[in-house]
Amino acid sequence: MSGHSKWATIRRKKGALDAKRGKIFTRLIREITIAARQAGGDPEGNPRLRLAIDNAKAANMPADNIERAIKKATGELEGSQITELTYEGYGPGGIAVLIEVATDNKNRTVAEVRHLFGKNGGNLGETGSVAWMFERKGMITVKRENKSEDEMMEIILETGADDLATEEEFFEVTTSLENFESVRKTLVDKKLTVDNASLQWVAKNLIQVKGEEAEKVMKLIEGIEESDDVQNVFTNADFVE
Repeated sequence: MSGHSKWATIRRKKGALDAKRGKIFTRLIREITIAARQAGGDPEGNPRLRLAIDNAKAANMPADNIERAIKKATGELEGSQITELTYEGYGPGGIAVLIEVATDNKNRTVAEVRHLFGKNGGNLGETGSVAWMFERKGMITVKRENKSEDEMMEIILETGADDLATEEEFFEVTTSLENFESVRKTLVDKKLTVDNASLQWVAKNLIQVKGEEAEKVMKLIEGIEESDDVQNVFTNADFVE
């Protein structure tokens, strides 16, 4: 199946570093909180919450942390009001950047994001300025566990997935929005280890960046990801050697 941006591999390594710092727990807790506040604290009747809990468990988050996040969202425990927002902008070389945040202070967050763009050779855009360059897709990360690419290809073709990318320790399965949950469930039913499953913004077309320009783009993205309020960063940059 078709090409795969090196950003996926870079993001995976970055995710491993985030996990060591504990930052990934903060992001997962916010996702659980938002999901529970939107559609209730029962995962059986709330697919987004069920997915968030599954991802938290895969990251070895203690059950107490998960339960506490749900209770804060449903009002059983006191907690701050978290709002979801999306920011869009351009980085060095005209690459597009789409940012999902979860914040309790919108003014603080937008000021910080705008500063990070300006500091790193980019600029914050208006709503809709780059979103049209992306489409919503399901992304499911599966541990390889000695499975060959051919074996995995057979499995995902059965499930109705759209694409497969192979990394050293993982397979990354791409699905349509409509098939996301059924593909995820099928992979779990087949006893495959789903490391993470989420809905992401995937670039329709990639722009290659390399050398000094790639370093500038990476610095921008890493700076944005370091922000406490940022949940996810998506780009159409394809980092090439």
